[in-house]
Parts: sequence; C-alpha cells; structure tokens
Amino acid sequence: MARWLSEAEVERLSRAAWLLLEAEDRLPVLRTIAWDRSHADAFFAAGGRELPRPVYPRIDPAPSLESAAAARALIDGDSPVHDWLRRLADTTEQTAALLANTGTKAFHLHSRTLYGDPRSPIADGKRNALDLARRLDTLLADFEEGSIRLEPPERLTAGDLKARLDAELPRYFGRAAPQVEVTLNVSAKAAAGRDYIKLRADAAFSDLDVIQLLQHEALIHIATNMNGAAQSRFPILAEAHPGNARTQEGLAVFAEFISGALDPRRFRRLADRTIAIDMAAEGADFIELFNFFRERGSHDAPIEAFENARRVVRGGLTGGGAPCTKDSIYLGGLLEVHNYLRTAVRAGDPAFIRLLFVGKIDLADLEAMKMLREQGLIAEPAFMPPWATDLRYLLSYLAYSTFLNEIDLSHVAARYEKLLGAAQPPKSPKED
Repeated sequence: MARWLSEAEVERLSRAAWLLLEAEDRLPVLRTIAWDRSHADAFFAAGGRELPRPVYPRIDPAPSLESAAAARALIDGDSPVHDWLRRLADTTEQTAALLANTGTKAFHLHSRTLYGDPRSPIADGKRNALDLARRLDTLLADFEEGSIRLEPPERLTAGDLKARLDAELPRYFGRAAPQVEVTLNVSAKAAAGRDYIKLRADAAFSDLDVIQLLQHEALIHIATNMNGAAQSRFPILAEAHPGNARTQEGLAVFAEFISGALDPRRFRRLADRTIAIDMAAEGADFIELFNFFRERGSHDAPIEAFENARRVVRGGLTGGGAPCTKDSIYLGGLLEVHNYLRTAVRAGDPAFIRLLFVGKIDLADLEAMKMLREQGLIAEPAFMPPWATDLRYLLSYLAYSTFLNEIDLSHVAARYEKLLGAAQPPKSPKED
C-alpha cells in the first residue's frame, strides 16, 4: 500500500508543481517554432526551388531553469508523486535546452531526448515507430481511391465546418464550449489552443474532419486542459509539454480511431510524417520532403505537402540533418494508449480509464495520479469523450481485440488464400 502524504508534504509538492507550471509556461515549444504563412507564399512564389529560412524568436531559459531548480529543492521524498514531479523538472530543463538551440543541429539532439525519434523502441520494445509507419504505408497505399472505390467524402469549407462544430461543441462543454475561428493566420488546416479551435480559411475539409476535430482537438486536448486547470492543488496538469505529448497525442488519435474518424488517408499521413522525419535525419532537405509529401498526397493541394514538410523541419534545419521529431510520437503513443486501455479492461475497473482524463499526463504518471486521487487531492474529470463515459462499446471492442490479438492470423489467412488470390484484378498487358 502506498504511503500517505502528510499535509505539509502535500503543500511542498503543490508549491513545486506551481513552480514547474510557471517554468513550462515560459517555454511554449510549438508557438516558438511555428512558421507564419509568408514562408509558404515565398516558397511557392520561387517555384518550390528555394529552401525556407525561418527565424525563430529567442527564449531566455534562465527563469525557467531557476524555477525548476527551486521546485527540485521542494521535491524531497520518495513516492510516485515525487517521481512524477522530478520527471517534470527533467522535462523543463530539456525543453529549455531545446528552445535555446532552435535553428541549429543541436535542436535535433534535444528533440530526440524529449520525444524520441522514429527508431526509438515502442510498445513491446522490439519494434519502433518507423517499422509501424512503413508497414502502414504499404498496407494503406492499397486503399487509395484508384484501387478500392471508397465513397467520396463530403466537401466542406472552413465556414461549413465552423457551423457544424459550433452546433456540436456545446453538447459536450455547455457554456465552456471552445470558440471556433476561421482565419488565414494558421499554417495547419486546423489548430487548437486551450479554449479555441482555428480553421484555415482556404483549406478544404471533409465530413470526417468534423468528427476528427471534435474527438481529437476538443474532447481530448481541450478537455484534458480544462480538467487539469480544475486541479487546484496541481494545476500543472493543465499544461501540455513534451513530457506528456506521446500519451496525449496517442490518446487523441485513439479517439479518432474509436469514433470512426481515422480514415486510411489520415492514418497514412501520420505514417508518412514518421518516415519523413527519418529521411530528414538522414539528410533530406525541405524540398525533398515537400516532393515526398506531394507524391504521397496527389489529391491534396500543394499547401498540404508544404505543411507536412514544415512540421518535420520546424525548429531544426531546413537543409536536412536536424528535424523536429515530435510527429514520430503519434503512432507509438497510439499503440501504448491502446495497450493500456486493453489492460485496464482486464482489471475490470472503469476508474483506471477515467484516470487518463484528470489532466494532461503521461502513462508513466498514472501511479502518481492514482495516489493523488486516493488521497482526495485531485478531482474527477468533468469533461470526457462519450466513448470513455459510456464504456459499453469501448469495453466490448477492447475485449474482442484482446482475444483477437491471441489468434495466429497466418493460420486463419491460409484458409482464404485461394479466394483472395482469385479476387485480385488481372494484370493489364502493360504490366507484363
């Protein structure tokens, strides 16, 4: 049984958490390494032949490092909560080093320390995100519209999407519903903050984007922020930072998956970003990455290929050799969250699923969250996605997938080889 934290100890740990919140708040990673729209305009004006040359704002790491050191002095003890706060102090120091080295090769080294990279082990420790990405890329390439006739998605403008989100969000958030803004001042098709979602005015969307943004951005990223901000003793739980990014993005992608919003093209795009990060680490420059994404997304506008390439090199070097590795966490995070949920189902206690939503946490923090909850030091989450509140479908799906995982698929597939082989379209004369 975990030891009980005294009130004096809780006060010290709470103060440490406040100091770490102040430190992290001065280190906005994604905002610091963002590009404005002018870089895309210049790239296309030059015919896609000149590398973008972004200049990043300088962040003074000293105040954050001082706050992290003051927090460490208060984290004097041994418990899961102490371990959690020490990990946060480590993350703060590494994040400060990352932002002190934007636009240099050293940025990549700190990015790998914080996020890992495509070749970092995931799940069972034997495979990595690059293995999964290549496998998905091969499998999902067969689902392009040219080979399998998928129903064409409904086409929506940013205004159409805003109207649908404005109608949906109050159902889940009430008066706290995030604001939806249509603007040209956002590089991605859509972006979310603590209480808002921005849609790029000139982007094209589909009906699945409505579900994807609702589930991924609103009901995970914004909801966990709001739940964390309500934790009066430990409001650091509202803060998104590199230390919890893998689990938060994995949870958000799982939300897309379980709600039916993760279509083959979106899934393949996540895989391609992982492959592109590895390409950049091996020396591919921005133009090579742009062409890679342009070839893979032939149905997309060129701006989407630019955006995907931008995500790979932001903060590092556009000339190759030093990418930002953040986007390699999505697939690994998805696997880890999925496996945790399967294990939680076996435990038979929905409380272990609700624990994921008390704020922005990493899976490694769950023992600390359990300890805090048992001592009444954190509140139950107020905002959760429907699939996590009404567990009937989730439990059925995970129970089935757990059983399915124990089946040797090679023996099953052998029964249908003749049928599936006969179903393949004959080669045309040009292919002989």
